[in-house]
Amino acid sequence: MSSTTELLKGAAELFPGEVVTQAHVRHLDLPFGAGRFALITLDNGLDHTKPTTFGPQSLANLNAAIDQVEKEAADGAVTGVGITGKPFIFAVGADLKGVELLGRHEDALAIGKGGHDVFRRLSGLAVPTFAYYNGAAMGGGVEVGLHCTYRTVSKALPAFSLPEVFLGLVPGWGGCVLLPNLIGADRAVSVIIENSLNQNRQLKGKQVFELGIADALFEGADFLEQSLIWTANVLKGSVTPQRAEIDRGDAWDQAVARGKAVADSKVHGAAPAAYRALDIIAAAKDGDLSAGFDAEDQALADLIMGGELRSGIYAFNLVQKRAKRPAGAPDKSLARPVTKVGVVGAGLMASQLALLFLRRLEVPVVLTDIDQERVDKGVGYVHAEIEKLLGKGRINQDKANRLKGLVSGVLDKAEGFADADFIIEAVFEEIGVKQQVFAEVEAVAPAHAILATNTSSLSVTEMASKLKNPERVVGFHFFNPVAILPLLEIVRGEQTDDASLATAFGVAKKLKKTAVLVKDAPAFVVNRILTRFMGEIQNVIDEGTPVEVAERAVEPLGLPMSPLVLLELVGPAIGLHVSETLNRAFPERFTVSENLAAVVKAGKRGFYVYDSGAPVLDPEVAALLKQGDTVLTEEQVRDRVLDAVAQEIGLMLDEGVVAEAQDIDLCLITGAGWPFHLGGITPYLDREGVSQRVNGKPFLERGVASVPA
Repeated sequence: MSSTTELLKGAAELFPGEVVTQAHVRHLDLPFGAGRFALITLDNGLDHTKPTTFGPQSLANLNAAIDQVEKEAADGAVTGVGITGKPFIFAVGADLKGVELLGRHEDALAIGKGGHDVFRRLSGLAVPTFAYYNGAAMGGGVEVGLHCTYRTVSKALPAFSLPEVFLGLVPGWGGCVLLPNLIGADRAVSVIIENSLNQNRQLKGKQVFELGIADALFEGADFLEQSLIWTANVLKGSVTPQRAEIDRGDAWDQAVARGKAVADSKVHGAAPAAYRALDIIAAAKDGDLSAGFDAEDQALADLIMGGELRSGIYAFNLVQKRAKRPAGAPDKSLARPVTKVGVVGAGLMASQLALLFLRRLEVPVVLTDIDQERVDKGVGYVHAEIEKLLGKGRINQDKANRLKGLVSGVLDKAEGFADADFIIEAVFEEIGVKQQVFAEVEAVAPAHAILATNTSSLSVTEMASKLKNPERVVGFHFFNPVAILPLLEIVRGEQTDDASLATAFGVAKKLKKTAVLVKDAPAFVVNRILTRFMGEIQNVIDEGTPVEVAERAVEPLGLPMSPLVLLELVGPAIGLHVSETLNRAFPERFTVSENLAAVVKAGKRGFYVYDSGAPVLDPEVAALLKQGDTVLTEEQVRDRVLDAVAQEIGLMLDEGVVAEAQDIDLCLITGAGWPFHLGGITPYLDREGVSQRVNGKPFLERGVASVPA
């Protein structure tokens, strides 16, 4: 038994639940007399909704297939070997479910070494090898193709990436070494570092070809047939794939430096994966593949045994699995159909909501407001956005005309809402105003209609308290920008019934939003945590710590933007309003900053000016600030902020604001852009010991977002 076989056999025992991929070998005669050809097809026997992955047994199956074709190649029985995938899927990399189970460094090392040992055999055969990227290819799926001599890609391929850095790993089966040696360091840095850290950006088939990863591009309908004709021409010598010369001079070093700048801007040194990948890319400049593969093995093992990867996998599972089965949601059979939507308000938020409902539900949407000018402006916004979609080729003219025809605006709520099934308000954030709006809507809406509020912090129960049918009122809190942020906090008031709630979850699913069930508590989840977080930043500034120190203090969290830049995005007035709401509810923990109030009163839109391109404290804001004389260090600020957040999350879980800590993390990842490599917030607080220090216990059990005990 070979060492690779033994290695994979031992690893397979650690992954009892692996969905096993088979590697089927079939033979065919190539056209133009190019000879007999062996084609390996990767297939786990399931449809395209269950993508093909590589666990230890799957690697062993591919290894056995290579045993067969290696002998055939050596004997002269085949002139070439190809590898492709099942319909719509090439392969999407390592089986992460198995990675989660690993508890020892040597086992993690075996996974890296096992993949390398199998894949690199494809480059050592006595005949040329070909990868045919027929469908989605990620991670190890991309890498197995990089070990081949040539590659083709389908124009229909929807997603191609090396997402490992996004999750807290490095491309560890050849990606960090082979890709820069194939397409140059700068392009490789874009794929491995930049795309990963930009929310795992995917490449399409045409981009894969243009980058030089694939040697040929073919239509999806007859992709394999065309690839085999091209293969025959390559083997006969009538086609010679052209590849750009790789610059191994300063350009390589500059590419690595650019990658480091990208990593610094995204994770601020707080997550090691990007930097480990860049180290391997830098060392790959000399083209020593074996040394590079050894470095990948070591980096992979180290990162598998680190907290960031476990947090990354945890975050991935939240977004891919938990988000699809919201905790506490009623039986979906209780949901009522929604054939018309009403929107109260025609401002920017209301108009964004109208556009979203229109595009996803494709039912009539009617806006109302207090005067015709506002109504016309709201409908005009929706029409303009539809025109933009048409201009970008995202929809055709017929679809644009149909969508425009479905949206309308009226002043009379009775006219607009008499046959609406779902009515959402997006008016001024003041309880009296919202109660009045709901009273007016209830008087004219059908008895079955859901009355939804987009409130960010007010009590849904109080809003519904004066209605005849408070059971049909539900919180439906979107995050701005509505089209981009996936989170939708669905708030159950004290009297909200299951049918209304089920309908709200059904609508959320059609809107393609990540819905989380939230108790009717002040500011719900995201705004409560962010306000506590921002409140402590504001407190230390008010007490005397310089603004730049307070901002730098939380850089190690690797957040998408600094606290005061976030405040600018949210709007200081909204931030002040939410802090006032929470101060009324929890005065012992939430303060209202006099400095923030002064900034809002002065009409300032933020703390910074950008005349130089970079944020600089606005001199006018600096003049408004009244600070004490208590100056903290960055570490002291960070401890104070994290302690406050840990305390607040502990209290929210005690109050039952959400079902579990996992829902807190899902909300922060999808509603506030909290980094994947942190796993949200609770794994980070556990890993840093903050949860234990503040609450006397971690938020998550050992092994949930950490290495198993």
